[in-house]
Amino acid sequence: MIKALTPIVLLTISNIFMTFAWYGHLRFKHSALWIVILVSWGIAFLEYCFQVPANRIGSYVYSAAQLKTIQEIITLIVFSVFSVLYLKEQFRWNYLVGFLFIILAAFFIFKKW
Repeated sequence: MIKALTPIVLLTISNIFMTFAWYGHLRFKHSALWIVILVSWGIAFLEYCFQVPANRIGSYVYSAAQLKTIQEIITLIVFSVFSVLYLKEQFRWNYLVGFLFIILAAFFIFKKW
């Protein structure tokens, strides 16, 4: 069970860094683009420090398709929280419907047929 959870925890941490690297600068539109690129690269390095081990460890428990699916679901959850709390954007009903379809896709990926 711990082996199965370790990549999920690492992917969650990775996605938090990734979300800040990719979208955190949107609150600093007045900053020079080259500065936000360098800061984003620094944050992305931290993201990779968690992403790579997550995939390496996870590959012993999950298939590559399952790892990617887990990562995408985590990304949507992290980004939804980030966009509401950090960017102060509204979460709309159609986002939820789209996310539910992705969760449905995850069902088909993980189902043993």
